[in-house]
Amino acid sequence: MAPLAGNGDLTNQWGTLETVEILGYPVYFLTVIGVWKVLGAIAILVPGLPRMKEWAYAGIFFEMTGAAASHAFVGDYGAYAYHILTTLGFATLALVSWALRPKSRKL
Repeated sequence: MAPLAGNGDLTNQWGTLETVEILGYPVYFLTVIGVWKVLGAIAILVPGLPRMKEWAYAGIFFEMTGAAASHAFVGDYGAYAYHILTTLGFATLALVSWALRPKSRKL
């Protein structure tokens, strides 16, 4: 998810630019978030680097919960609170993935 989402942010693909405008963030925020998403995905996928993986998982969790809060604060709930539930779902998946990683990948 993150590499594709990062690419979407970096290239301002459909939906990302509109979402940032709805939330009231500057457009350059997409570049900042996109770069960090791609780097986080690489850190998780590359073997080794356990401390970097910890930070990447934390970053994904913070970004997704921050996105949910941003949507809630501006009242952008979408149909049936879609935006909030989706981002909280991804935060939950990141948390579960982190918690269930093999012992060999834990600090």
